[in-house]
Amino acid sequence: MRAKLYIMLGALLFSTGGVAIKASTLTGWQLSCFRSLAAGFALLILLPAARRGWSWRSFVVAVPFAATFTLFTLANKYTTAANAIFLQDTAPLYILLLSPFLLGERIRQRDLVLMVALLVGLGLIFASTREVTLSASNPRLGDVLALVSGLTWAFTVLGLRWIAVRAEEGHGDEPSTVVVAGCFLASLFAMLFAFPVENASAGNWLIIAYLGIFQIGIAYVFIAEGVRRIRALELSLLLLVEPVLSPVWVWFFLGESPAGLAIAGGAVVIGATALYALRGDDPPAV
Repeated sequence: MRAKLYIMLGALLFSTGGVAIKASTLTGWQLSCFRSLAAGFALLILLPAARRGWSWRSFVVAVPFAATFTLFTLANKYTTAANAIFLQDTAPLYILLLSPFLLGERIRQRDLVLMVALLVGLGLIFASTREVTLSASNPRLGDVLALVSGLTWAFTVLGLRWIAVRAEEGHGDEPSTVVVAGCFLASLFAMLFAFPVENASAGNWLIIAYLGIFQIGIAYVFIAEGVRRIRALELSLLLLVEPVLSPVWVWFFLGESPAGLAIAGGAVVIGATALYALRGDDPPAV
């Protein structure tokens, strides 16, 4: 029960990212830069394992991880939090498509059912109404960025599997180094577009501190602790707390209401992933 609680707390913290990003008056690039920098240092302090086991593989996998961080932050500035998280959660579709080439895993019949369901969900989200609002300044661009973040997250998951397999074989690779390296790479890249900072209010810096230390740093510590004592199936289902609650927080605190088709598409994506896991095998993404 403690492990499940850790996973749920981690997912709960992850789910607050969208509302915190939208509450800040900083640009997406500025948030990505400072949020990722704070998260990198927080993880180095909180996770001793992240300070050892570094290799060139850590930096290879960190590239799509950093891209995911950046794209998700920008997407939340441009489109609704619901669309941003639902489109990113179509990552299993890309994982299933890429697995035969990168991992040598064949696509099974039940995989095809999930892929069709994810495509339906994706289509519903993209067909949803795109109205410019204060919290979604360019919905079409935001949707595209969120969709690409699903692809980069798929590459991240496949890369983490590669790292984990090598760690089991005694090669000394540590998955947490990927997260830290990804944070610093995301910060360095975003720094090119983050200055000058014109809205450096105390509230914005508090939001950055929260995003870096709590929403990423402490959340990842909870996940890392819980994952050691819980089955992959339970892990994947508990992590669905994030996409379910993310649009709820934004609706409750900022009054942002996603379109009906977007909610339907998100329900298809989340439901299909949950059913895929419940039918017996581990889902293709975490």
